[in-house]
Amino acid sequence: MRRRLRVALFSHDSLGLGHIRRNRALAFALARDLPALTGREVSGLLIASSPEAARFDLPDGWDWVILPGVTPAPGGYVPRALASSLQGLRALRAAAISAILDQQRPELFIVDRHPFGIGGELSEAIDQVRDHGCRTVLGLREVLDTPSVIAAEWEKVGGPKRVADSFDEVWIYGDPDVYDPRSTGEVPATLAARAVTTGYLSQDRPDDGGALPEGVEAARVGSAGTESPGVGSQRFVLTCLGGGSDGGSLAAIAVEAEPPDGHRHLIVTGPQMDAEEFDELRERAGAATTVIRHNDDIPGLVASAEGVVCMGGYNTLAELMATDTPALVVPRKGHRAEQPRRAFALAAAGAVDAHTIDSLDADALSEWFAGRAGCPNDRSHIDLTGLATVPRLAAELVADARAEAPAFVPEAAPTAANRPTAPRGTATSARLPITLEETSHAV
Repeated sequence: MRRRLRVALFSHDSLGLGHIRRNRALAFALARDLPALTGREVSGLLIASSPEAARFDLPDGWDWVILPGVTPAPGGYVPRALASSLQGLRALRAAAISAILDQQRPELFIVDRHPFGIGGELSEAIDQVRDHGCRTVLGLREVLDTPSVIAAEWEKVGGPKRVADSFDEVWIYGDPDVYDPRSTGEVPATLAARAVTTGYLSQDRPDDGGALPEGVEAARVGSAGTESPGVGSQRFVLTCLGGGSDGGSLAAIAVEAEPPDGHRHLIVTGPQMDAEEFDELRERAGAATTVIRHNDDIPGLVASAEGVVCMGGYNTLAELMATDTPALVVPRKGHRAEQPRRAFALAAAGAVDAHTIDSLDADALSEWFAGRAGCPNDRSHIDLTGLATVPRLAAELVADARAEAPAFVPEAAPTAANRPTAPRGTATSARLPITLEETSHAV
């Protein structure tokens, strides 16, 4: 029997659930398609830092590894809970990651967004897995930030060439006809030469299988829009705030908005909203509005709703675009320019409506609900096939690695004679010093 194909995915997870949910969607796609594409059974590890990760299931043969976490702070990061300096936490995380990958020996290692993690914690691990012939991929959402901000971030991690020397490919999870970070300069030329766009990670995202909350049961409306709510069910509009840690401003407006006649309004704050803020929202909610912290099947809620108000995070919009539910995107303000750039690019492409939080109030939101609820939004012109494209790209990379691999030599450590050649003409990454503030604005 052929050896099982092992995959590892990494996300640094400082804020929100976006990195976790993106890697989880990739895990399900790889588990679904790679066996047929490679003729091998597949297993994997998702290395994450948020305790929320464990609430999400994974494919059979896959599991989570949860590292001690970090949280954003002025000028960089601090340990989320562990009584440690950031330097000590970085050393602990780096040692744990290296030990995990040394035991797993993956053939494919996918790193989400930040090539070397927090403070360069992945540098040694990346060199280590590449020495074993593993293919490495940097996965990027389609919008990063303003080009000047991102250029400075690339330099803080050693420059685009260093990143290119450490990764075989760069996968951009978007549609270049909507937004192309290679054209804007967010992905510089050195990395663009290794980059391929996959389409949004939208279609066939894993269903968490949660039941609809009481009071908003409705027949599910798929992307084709062929099914209407069942007799006796109550139609509803939805406001969802991602992880919830930065959704308070939008939630405060949404809880005062009036849903259309005959509809309820469901607000899902996200599990990371402050408890006091959550309790205040529930107290302010009117008779037609229900406020809950979490639901296990947000994609199902989005598909069932008559209209959705949301922020501009990647995963929220990727899940939304797999449906024809009309949406008003209100990107978060400050921190990064990522969400506004994404929201208004998708609005220009006809996929959503977009509105700045500064000019939104409860009356304007009520008016949007009244005018757009129940009006399907066709998104068939957007490339939403990323979760079918990624397994194909992965299979091609792994096949190339096996074709290039030398004959097996049963020695504990590679020598100069049997060390695998760096894939596709790349050099092994030089271990340059990286400051602990290298991703000071990164989420």
